[in-house]
Amino acid sequence: MKYKSTKDVKISKSVVDQVIGQDPAISIIKKAAKQRRNVLLIGDPGTGKSMIGQALAELLPLELLSDILALPNPNDDNTPLIRTMSKGQGKSLVTKQKIQAMSSFKNQSLILLVVVIVISLIPYYFWKTGAISDVIYAASMISSMVFIIGFMLFLNLGKRMKLSDSSKVAKLLIDNSENRHAPFFDATGTHAGALLGDVLHDPLQSGGLGTPAYERLIPGMIHKANGGVLFIDEVGALSMRSQQELLTALQEKKYPITGQSERSSGAQTRSEPVPCDFILVAAGNMETIKKMHPALRSRIRGYGYEIYMNTTMDDNEKNREMVSQFIAQEVSKDKKIPHFSEGAINEMIEEAKKAAGVANKLTLRLRELGGLVRAAGDLASEQNARLVERKHIIEAKKLSRTLEQQIADKYIEDKKKYEVIITKGNKIGRVNGLAVIGSGSSFSGIVLPIESEVTPGGKKTEFVATGKLGEIAKEAVQNVSAIILKNFGDDIKDEYDIFIQFLQSYEGVEGDSASIAVATAIISALKKIPIKQEVALTGSLSVRGEVLAVGGVTQKVEAAIEAGIKKVIVPKSNEKDIILSKEKLRKIKIVPVSTVQEVLKEALDWKGKQHILRKLNRT
Repeated sequence: MKYKSTKDVKISKSVVDQVIGQDPAISIIKKAAKQRRNVLLIGDPGTGKSMIGQALAELLPLELLSDILALPNPNDDNTPLIRTMSKGQGKSLVTKQKIQAMSSFKNQSLILLVVVIVISLIPYYFWKTGAISDVIYAASMISSMVFIIGFMLFLNLGKRMKLSDSSKVAKLLIDNSENRHAPFFDATGTHAGALLGDVLHDPLQSGGLGTPAYERLIPGMIHKANGGVLFIDEVGALSMRSQQELLTALQEKKYPITGQSERSSGAQTRSEPVPCDFILVAAGNMETIKKMHPALRSRIRGYGYEIYMNTTMDDNEKNREMVSQFIAQEVSKDKKIPHFSEGAINEMIEEAKKAAGVANKLTLRLRELGGLVRAAGDLASEQNARLVERKHIIEAKKLSRTLEQQIADKYIEDKKKYEVIITKGNKIGRVNGLAVIGSGSSFSGIVLPIESEVTPGGKKTEFVATGKLGEIAKEAVQNVSAIILKNFGDDIKDEYDIFIQFLQSYEGVEGDSASIAVATAIISALKKIPIKQEVALTGSLSVRGEVLAVGGVTQKVEAAIEAGIKKVIVPKSNEKDIILSKEKLRKIKIVPVSTVQEVLKEALDWKGKQHILRKLNRT
């Protein structure tokens, strides 16, 4: 590590250079920026999809930016005119029109005020000269006061209604005068009005008091993104109607503004088409694709690119420096936490390795890593530390546990309390399996006790599994049954039923990672061979008895340690995926295995039963 702290890390001002571990995606968006192509980004949350969109906007030229104005239509008030001007000219024009309108209004007001004063003085002149009586003078003065009050009300109403020449002032819909780069708008989760534009309801629709239709136009994000990037995460969450309208805007590069509410007076208004020549960056996961309008996806695929985001990157020196860069960027963005020391950086790299879940890889689910950065930074700030140290990260991991981790901890605590999880002695037909709860990278390991019982059956041997099993878990039990029938078919023939119970699995069981545990429990019950309760198991089984890799192996081993397990059996292909501190590794023995025979040799107490083990080893 060449950095003593994240203070030494240089952070580029360019968003493109701030994207971590997504080199293929960066290469594609550079092409997309040059050729103005749409992009579909698919991948896990927190892998940098929105940042990719911002990087694309940064690469676009400013020459395409323009100001867009709405003008009254002398022929049809409900069809406002739309005009496009060069960047900055629209604002200048509107400012000039407002000054002219205000000047004209002031001149008219001054003239009228002089007239009012003159009209008020005339009765006084005639009264003073004796031309009129006191009664007539009093009546004249009262009339003058009423006239003045009416005039003042007229002035205020005139300002509000923008009387005189002010009605000729255009409305600036899109102002790009201050933009230093192409616009980027995040339209994730927006309703139709915010996305496509809307027309404000006008309660004063009669008597000349209403607001002109062109002034009630509200541009949508498709219009604001003209010349830039429109980013929509979870694009499949948009209604089909909104997706259809979005497709129309993409194709035509212009879209009129109309009222989105049918009951509003704005529904009567429909402007001329408003320019909306944007690049669409749609994002989501594989489920998003299923919910996308087929024509919208076809448009992106046919006139752009589809990119699958990386979730991991190689664990090498270059990429470790990228993790350091990410930490420095997060510190810079937050502005409230101290920089990270070299030790803290190394600890964060270990967390990145652990979160990857695969050997020799670093995670690119950086949003979750960023949460740990802030939690550790907050702790350091509370302690007035100059730098975030390794101890702050270790403490922050406890404070910033995910919901899944909190549930897992409570699960283990409750099961130990009621002796559901047994970690000492030997028992027939009972084994400590290992599983995970949660999804994506936000999951935690749990110890899942499994029991098996063999009972006299009917004409055909049946394997019955209970515990809210999912489809994959049910298929895993079937695979296990094939192994049992192959090795012990003569013992059970048509005489027994075999029951498998996942104890207190209220959350349900899915996946096949408990296969070796199920097989061990059944063989123990069938042959009356005790299982060592200090052992926990995880691994998938092929129908030929091969132990296959599973996910979340690090989290499962951690759960075993927390439960007091002394030995854990894992697939040999997962051995390098286990990322644990030296302190934790000292608390448990990890046994990698490749076959079901190796599993049984380690998990069962074979005293007096060695002949069965020898038989298994020959099969």
